[in-house]
Amino acid sequence: MSVSTAAAVRTVCAQLPVLGRDVTVPLVTGGEVTYAALDYAASAPALQRVWDDVAAYAPYYGSVHRGAGYLSQLSTDLFENARRTVTDFLDCRPDDQLVFTRSTTDSLNLLARALPAGCQVFVFETEHHASLLPWRDARVTCLDAPRTPEQAVETLERALAGRDPHGPALVCVTGASNVTGELWPVRELAAAAHAHGARIVLDAAQLAPHHPVSVRDLDVDWVAFSGHKLYAPFGAGVLAGRADWLTAADPYLAGGGASRKVTRREDGGVDVEWHESAARHEAGSPNVIGAYSIASACKALTEAGFDALVAREEYLIAKVRAGLAEVPQVKVLSLFGDDAPRVGVISFVVEGWNSSHFAAALSAEYGIGVRDGLFCAHPLVRTLLGGDPQTQGECGAPEAAPGEKSLNAIRVSFGAGTPDEHVERFVDAVRELVRDGARWQYRTQDGRCVPAVG
Repeated sequence: MSVSTAAAVRTVCAQLPVLGRDVTVPLVTGGEVTYAALDYAASAPALQRVWDDVAAYAPYYGSVHRGAGYLSQLSTDLFENARRTVTDFLDCRPDDQLVFTRSTTDSLNLLARALPAGCQVFVFETEHHASLLPWRDARVTCLDAPRTPEQAVETLERALAGRDPHGPALVCVTGASNVTGELWPVRELAAAAHAHGARIVLDAAQLAPHHPVSVRDLDVDWVAFSGHKLYAPFGAGVLAGRADWLTAADPYLAGGGASRKVTRREDGGVDVEWHESAARHEAGSPNVIGAYSIASACKALTEAGFDALVAREEYLIAKVRAGLAEVPQVKVLSLFGDDAPRVGVISFVVEGWNSSHFAAALSAEYGIGVRDGLFCAHPLVRTLLGGDPQTQGECGAPEAAPGEKSLNAIRVSFGAGTPDEHVERFVDAVRELVRDGARWQYRTQDGRCVPAVG
């Protein structure tokens, strides 16, 4: 990207204002520095717009679907309007349902509970644990990591061709990898699934904050994502898609809100008539603020324009990748190759460094927050690093001490709220750490690499 093009990108879409952009943190070497939050793939900072909307609503907080008072009615309208806003954001079909959940993990566990009897699930080993693990009551076929998008489609087609053609089947696939950031061929995988009589659910946790997600255009049956990755606060998520399996299943939670009518029986038991709408799986008092904050984030991203957001992010991706390429000791992890389209998620290892040690030094000496470990995608990271994908590991830091080899990686991730200076400081810090080494001593404590004290 030329200098003039880069300037044009910044003019069209400067970074969106997020909370914490002016927070300073102490350095072990002395002084303070503005914190560079480069762990968006774990949780993106909330947009200032979202926080302002929530603060404006807070004085009018009321119980949803439960009261005749003004605040209850206002909160109910706000909650259901949020459902419509997110439905529009996802370009859902007219008869789709949208259920508010706690997270992507919660959404996929809800769908797992709603699978028809005998359902077979197909999932790649490359998935985040949120989409790899919920299918415990189903027959699961775990597919090897593909090395090209075309190979992903071919692998799925071969697996589906060998299944029982008369039973239900579900394919679960990510939209963008939480490890490599690479975009997956969702539309082609959906076509393959449907050609073999299977349905497909899209884990859009890493895709929705960076690219538009259209249920209709991608032709997926369900989509799941989390608010805390979409620039909203923690505690809310979404499952949207076809209603039939959800309506036929028992409620995810039994309780008030999910039940339409409850009556006593003469034998002392109770009969329950459950809702057939999304309320069937939203028992209890709903997270109104969580739903509203997701809707607010959807509006903010839509108004900013995904074309501009994507263009600016591609500029940042190019800046980071070019900087890392100048350091021979750095190896960037990839399934599909350097030219694969991706979102702002890049994982790498550094020759001669324990990944936890490197990440700790970035934080303690430069005020840069990244992530290290296996990123709750253990089989994928171990495959990319040439290890055994069946080896067990922990989501956090490795047990290896600073300087010891570890089968883990470092992940830098960014998005709509990332200023140029943060990625520039990150690239400079990587270059300096590799060239000069850490300026501080570190030790392992409770499974994490931390600065030594005293």
